[in-house]
Amino acid sequence: MDARPTLFLTVGLPGVGKTTRAKELAATHRILRLTPDDWMAPLFGRSDVDGRRDVLEGRMIWVAHQVLLGGSSVVLDFGCWSADERYAIRVIAETAGARFVLELVQAAEDERRRRASARWREAPETTFEMTEADHDRFLAAIELPSDAELSYGPVPPPPAGHDTWPEWASTRWPTLPVITPPNGA
Repeated sequence: MDARPTLFLTVGLPGVGKTTRAKELAATHRILRLTPDDWMAPLFGRSDVDGRRDVLEGRMIWVAHQVLLGGSSVVLDFGCWSADERYAIRVIAETAGARFVLELVQAAEDERRRRASARWREAPETTFEMTEADHDRFLAAIELPSDAELSYGPVPPPPAGHDTWPEWASTRWPTLPVITPPNGA
């Protein structure tokens, strides 16, 4: 059995059940769960305000890295719609000597939209209102994990203009410092 700490990352669109899955993982493994939705409304009054979600997510990734360095596991309950985001978080976890587990959560499209609408009606402080056009835009924007990504194949080079994935991540999430291995390697 692998005794290393693990970073679990939930991936999927609004309404698929990412938070439910993240809560299950946190309870089963008795680990920290970091969910931007739990923080956005209490801090800023809404689920996404002027890029503040990216700021908050950057700090959560940094906290997750610190937790992993301390030897504990963590769940990041994000959407992570792009492979670039997921590869960056995977490399950050591996930089801490941790395992990385991608938890792809999916639901039938009509059910996903129904759940997202119900969540807005029942707990608006945890989400934001989504129109049918928003749902269509989200569906077009998500880059589902490839077979290579799901099988934890080799990590590709970072996007052009970036030397490392952690350096790319620090531009994607503005409050995330460039993370290097603990030994500086």
